[in-house]
Amino acid sequence: FSVGKNIIQLESGIKYGKDDHELLNFENDLIGVDFAARFGLLKEQLEISLIGNYISIDGQFKNGTMQTFGFSNFERVTLGAKYLLYDPYKNGPDKPNLYSWKANRAFKWKSLIPAVALYAGANFNFDEENPFAVPNEGEVTPRIELITQHVWSGGWVFVMNFIGDKITTDFPTYGGLFTLTHSFAEKFAAFGEYQVFISDIYSDNIGRAGLAYLIGKNLQVDISGLVNFKDTPSRWQVGAG
Repeated sequence: FSVGKNIIQLESGIKYGKDDHELLNFENDLIGVDFAARFGLLKEQLEISLIGNYISIDGQFKNGTMQTFGFSNFERVTLGAKYLLYDPYKNGPDKPNLYSWKANRAFKWKSLIPAVALYAGANFNFDEENPFAVPNEGEVTPRIELITQHVWSGGWVFVMNFIGDKITTDFPTYGGLFTLTHSFAEKFAAFGEYQVFISDIYSDNIGRAGLAYLIGKNLQVDISGLVNFKDTPSRWQVGAG
């Protein structure tokens, strides 16, 4: 859902990782900063956001010459809006049945119906030499997402993002992001996540996991880790935010 009407939420994090490409025989170290600004506009269902990350890479080829390389730039800067189309719990959670213990304990078929939101945004790239851009990308490209969210009892939430990115270019990326979160205490939550990228330039399958702790009403911290499941390249990252 959105952060809420007239609410501003700022997010930032740092990450460090390593890529090792067996086929092209290189390895590199990665340092990055992720950032996001989210604002609930006009109504509870609508959120606008600015999301991006800046990455610096230093690497070397492992062919005996020890040739090094390095570059830094914005991997993503996206301005977009998300709108909640449907919420099965818009009138609040179901009230308990005062006459039937069995009915209260029975499986709720309604829990299989997700909330549904749409996201549309524009990626901005004003650097023709940006190494993270696809060939002939241009300055502005579209990004669209279909987002579903299941809220289950016991503090479980399952979110699915179906993504089409840079779809007007010669090298669009399609993918999915599937996130399961669990609040196991009043101020602690954990998440596990699987992401798939499908593109002619870069395709991958990535797993993430992490923990978040709510320090106070207006501050949360988190730690996370990332691995992928191939060696062209193999990747790992750790981060905090």
